[in-house]
Amino acid sequence: MSVSMTRTEREAFLAEVHVGVLSVQHPGNGPLSVPVWYAYEPGGTVNVITGVNSRKGVLIAASGRFSLCAQSETPPYKYVSVEGPVVVIDKRVDPAERRQMAHRYLGNEFGDLYLQATEADAEASAVFRMAPESWLTADFAKQFA
Repeated sequence: MSVSMTRTEREAFLAEVHVGVLSVQHPGNGPLSVPVWYAYEPGGTVNVITGVNSRKGVLIAASGRFSLCAQSETPPYKYVSVEGPVVVIDKRVDPAERRQMAHRYLGNEFGDLYLQATEADAEASAVFRMAPESWLTADFAKQFA
């Protein structure tokens, strides 16, 4: 029995709140892989906010693509790995998008505290928008169906 997810299943899973692991080519080294917050709506782009001059920001801009893996932390395990080209780099992060991301991961109260604590970093941030091109998925609960 296949454990692969359908398109609808994989998009719904990726749209849930998971800390993703972003990987990007790092010439002369193995890929850079780091945990990130991300946003995704089915059929849309995978959006990551990071410093435009951060290591991952510089590497994403240079390579023009990245991959992201999201997983469940409890059994039965599931994961979605998606890779594709960066189609837009918004060098000005809309404050509403930044707030939505903080609230998505921290809730309203702690999200607002995070936004206040990182306000000085906001101007040096960008949104990297990746168009999903390749998907790898598994839902191990399907083994028991």
